[in-house]
Amino acid sequence: MTMRRDVHDELRARLHEAAGGHEPDRARILARIERGMTEQTRPDHRATRPPVFGWVRVIAATTAVAGVLGVGGYAVASAVKDEAPPQQAVEVSPTPTPSPDATSRAPLPPVDPAPSTSREPGEPSSPPSKTPAVPALPSGAGTEDGPLWSDGSVDPHSNDFWAQSDVTVKTSEKLTALTVQLRIKQTGGVTSAGSWRSAPEDDFTTTVVEQDGFLVYTWVLKPGRSVWAGEWVFAGQYDHDRGGRDAKDDRYAMTATAGGEQHAVAGTFAANEDDEGDS
Repeated sequence: MTMRRDVHDELRARLHEAAGGHEPDRARILARIERGMTEQTRPDHRATRPPVFGWVRVIAATTAVAGVLGVGGYAVASAVKDEAPPQQAVEVSPTPTPSPDATSRAPLPPVDPAPSTSREPGEPSSPPSKTPAVPALPSGAGTEDGPLWSDGSVDPHSNDFWAQSDVTVKTSEKLTALTVQLRIKQTGGVTSAGSWRSAPEDDFTTTVVEQDGFLVYTWVLKPGRSVWAGEWVFAGQYDHDRGGRDAKDDRYAMTATAGGEQHAVAGTFAANEDDEGDS
């Protein structure tokens, strides 16, 4: 194996030497071509062959020169082929420069956009929310009925921008049904600020709506729950326009069931002289 490699290296060295020392006699070859062309153009020269053969000789000579040069180049290429692998160059296209027009055009619309759901003229985009039903409670009842006693008052901590109206109910018997309703007259800027009750919160369903010029708070005892005998407070809180607010048009009402019998009470928030500056 080492001998074959030595012979190969020697042959390669000789080819390198032959290829480097070979220099075709270009001047002699060109002189022969020029002489042949001159003989064909002299008027006293008689061609022993048809003119076409003269050109054949010229072409043949040119081909011979090219062949000699080609063989020499091939020999050199074969000799150096194993010394270094050829470098393969990859031409990379330059990054195109964006045209000003490409950034000044408006974006194209999406292809085949999804059609929007059409609505009939006047049809609302979403169904309106339903206002909770407000039970109609008797307003002509008195402040006492059977085991029930009631009172309406404006909390003394109310101020020029905010107020709280309290509905107090006392019962001497357990109540198995109870609905309490507080109506605050819209006297200007009246908006709900919350509510609370002294009875357990989870026992009642509370709603606040605006109806017929009133802000209406309603507390309804859930089925299966009960209110034990005692005193309980239901309060509505609200903002209003700056200044002393007159609560004379506010009112409350409630219905209750005790011992299988239904009872109803109602009343107003008559302001007294001490409350006028704070209510």
